Amino acid sequence: MFDETLLLGGELPVRRLGYGTAQLTGPGYWGPRGERADAVAVLRRAVERGVTLIDTADNYGPGLAEELVAEALFPYPPDVVVATKGGVVRTGDSAWHTDGRPERLRAMCEASLRRLRRETVDLYQLHRIDPEVPLADQLGTLVELRDEGKIRHIGLDSVTVDQLTRARALAPIASVQNRFNLTDRESADVLAACEAAGLAFLPWFPLANGALTGGADEALDAVAAAHGASRGRLALAWLLHRSPVLCPTPGTGSLAHLEENLDASAIRLGERELRALR
Repeated sequence: MFDETLLLGGELPVRRLGYGTAQLTGPGYWGPRGERADAVAVLRRAVERGVTLIDTADNYGPGLAEELVAEALFPYPPDVVVATKGGVVRTGDSAWHTDGRPERLRAMCEASLRRLRRETVDLYQLHRIDPEVPLADQLGTLVELRDEGKIRHIGLDSVTVDQLTRARALAPIASVQNRFNLTDRESADVLAACEAAGLAFLPWFPLANGALTGGADEALDAVAAAHGASRGRLALAWLLHRSPVLCPTPGTGSLAHLEENLDASAIRLGERELRALR
């Protein structure tokens, strides 16, 4: 059994199985993927199905994913929590540049608020720590924005345990977003640190970026078959069982795939099955 909800930052209730917007944009998260109306329909259906955590980023598109969130959901239902990210600049479909300078972080956050049509972003995540800028300056800017009412909670993306520890000494941190899934558990130590501190952990690539659908895995296939589920649906269910702080936000531009992903919350894995998947 598992609890389907979590208090983000100790006070914002969210359903742990959320929705991520990266797949609403084109290859390399650059430009549009398909028809705008289809993306809007997927976002609206996610909320109809009970999703309350929408995870996006300013560089998905860039800017496009945030615009789609606002187009689909504004005015926002009162229980919907929007998370976005800043700190990475895009100049092409394969060009990612970390930029944690205070003036850029402030400009990025304010641009996200305009695109999202919000006065406050519920969770603003530092997409990457910029090694060229003191961490105190980067987080200090986010604290200033929080104090101004533009950010409600602060999160981190792709950090080590040491970085998380240093960050928590500088600012209140509500969440971490690292790569973690059934076949990639390299961030298990960061997950353990989040559990100990009561921080939400939003695993990116919760479906291993499609890798879970290939290869042979007898244990995984046997458990999936027992539940009449696909590997992907089972992998999401495993995340929900793995830790009470895990909040997977799988993304898709397909209504059918969205329904399949969200059905993962109905799967209940027994101890024997969980041992088989370890």
